[in-house]
Amino acid sequence: MILVTGATGNVGRHVVTQLAGAGLKVRALVRDPGRADLPEGVEVVKGDLTAPETLASALEGVESVFLLWPGFEAHAARPVVELIAEHARRVVYLSAHVPADADYFHNHIERLIRNSGINWTFLKPGGFASNTLGWADQIRTGLVRWPYGRASRSLIHEKDIAAVAVHVLTSAGHNGASYTLTGPARLTQAEQVAVIGREIGREVRWEDQSPQEAREVLLAAWGDATFVDGALEAWGRLVDEPEEITPTVEKLLGRPALTFQQWAADHAADFR
Repeated sequence: MILVTGATGNVGRHVVTQLAGAGLKVRALVRDPGRADLPEGVEVVKGDLTAPETLASALEGVESVFLLWPGFEAHAARPVVELIAEHARRVVYLSAHVPADADYFHNHIERLIRNSGINWTFLKPGGFASNTLGWADQIRTGLVRWPYGRASRSLIHEKDIAAVAVHVLTSAGHNGASYTLTGPARLTQAEQVAVIGREIGREVRWEDQSPQEAREVLLAAWGDATFVDGALEAWGRLVDEPEEITPTVEKLLGRPALTFQQWAADHAADFR
């Protein structure tokens, strides 16, 4: 039995669907089973990672866990990791490609998992292509105002992250591995907007927004000043230090990673 957390999210839903499609026993942890809309045959259970007391029954009989931590805070993760280590044999944690010494919640959770004694694999994607959905309202107007248009990223399709997770969950040889995942090519943020425009059949222009103005917008949306400042600093750095490209997806899956153009075509309806 494989327990998938974040089962209705961008990545988790694909993990559940791909596991179920392979005929494997899948249990999906969701906050509202009535709205889950997951494939037939998937066992849907109610639970919340921020409320560890709701998790014990969901972990009964589970061998492996796909863990996606909600939010930006790691303080509540310790009891969850301890529960997983008590019940399961291994965990595949969807982390992030961030500096190992950075004060990010991902690094704190990785340390908790390493110290728990459970077998583990960390998936560390760079930029998610799905994060560009945050521009959807602006794209509909034909103009995107955002900072650092020349920031260059190798964005990864959520289907590829899920496919790697499924591969790791269903095959041997990944214990203690930390996989950095990227898309197959770099595009600047301004180029990403242009690609989306072509896929929806509409010209979309880019206009650089000042980092100071963007900070105010992001603080209102995210509420965490440390995370906002870290994000802006990272985007600014990508102007002169483009995001790396790794061959990991192709090595693990035996096929090229999906392009941003493919992602934009898959999500064209979300921008119209």
